[in-house]
Amino acid sequence: MANILHRVGVKTASPDNVYRTLTTRDGLAGWWTTDTKGEGDQVGNIIEFRFGNDGFDIKVKKLQAPTQVEWEVLDGPQEWIGTTISFELKQEGDYIILLFKHLNWKEPVEFMHHCSTKWAIFLMSLKSLVETGKGAPFPVDVKVDNWN
Repeated sequence: MANILHRVGVKTASPDNVYRTLTTRDGLAGWWTTDTKGEGDQVGNIIEFRFGNDGFDIKVKKLQAPTQVEWEVLDGPQEWIGTTISFELKQEGDYIILLFKHLNWKEPVEFMHHCSTKWAIFLMSLKSLVETGKGAPFPVDVKVDNWN
């Protein structure tokens, strides 16, 4: 199995600020995609994320406020189905450190390389949303290639 891993420091006084961006529709729509349906605040909820004609249906698998959010991908690109997406938050001084994991890819295909880059872009969007009040979710995100 292959994994995508990222670490981002978000300058904020409270892990609750970051946790809300991961568990509310408005928070998720503010950094990942504006076309978000559902709430991520209850285990078992399904959140629909759309990126133009593509998208993902994700089940909230685990919540431990304000330090952990875990999702399971139910529908989307074949490579994503059955993978786990995890956000772990911890305080370090003035920063909340976000440890991001997209786990259990069957193999490190080229699409995984693309997704790793896009996750980094969207995690920086999350950082910007918390720190400045303005993220860069799809469709205003940084495009990296013909996959977007």
